Amino acid sequence: MKKQNGFTLIELVVVIIILGILAVTAAPKFINLQSDARASTVKGLEAAIKGADTLINSKSLIAGNNTVASTATPPPSVSVSTGKTVLINYGHATPVWTGSLENALDIKAATADSGTSSEWLYVLATGSIYFYPQGQTIPDGTAAGGQCYVQYVNDLDSYGPITVTPVVKGC
Repeated sequence: MKKQNGFTLIELVVVIIILGILAVTAAPKFINLQSDARASTVKGLEAAIKGADTLINSKSLIAGNNTVASTATPPPSVSVSTGKTVLINYGHATPVWTGSLENALDIKAATADSGTSSEWLYVLATGSIYFYPQGQTIPDGTAAGGQCYVQYVNDLDSYGPITVTPVVKGC
């Protein structure tokens, strides 16, 4: 009788099972899924802000107040589908939360980390507002500040486009 060389089916199955267990326990250490998820969420908020801005700008064009500054008396505004108003500056939402972006966006946001009650935090700056996920460092637009945010800028002094900038280097 000839002696056969090789592995039995049972030996191969045991090796495959051991490799599978090792892969399941080791893979999360090499793949940072949380960072990718936060970066995707920031990109999603960027798209939501741009979409809301398009609708606000369209309503402002229809209302004819797209060339009016936010400092006018009375301040220009448009109504959204929820029945609330959005304060505008030259056809785009003013870069503040209360009375403007709060009514334009359907997200929960707060000025300070309040646990699970808000998904986003925000920081107001001159002519802009930063949105960043909870648990991230507060952004200030510098390299030393947080690097996982969306910045909405409306410092217009005439009708034109606004700026929405996502930064996902530090997510």
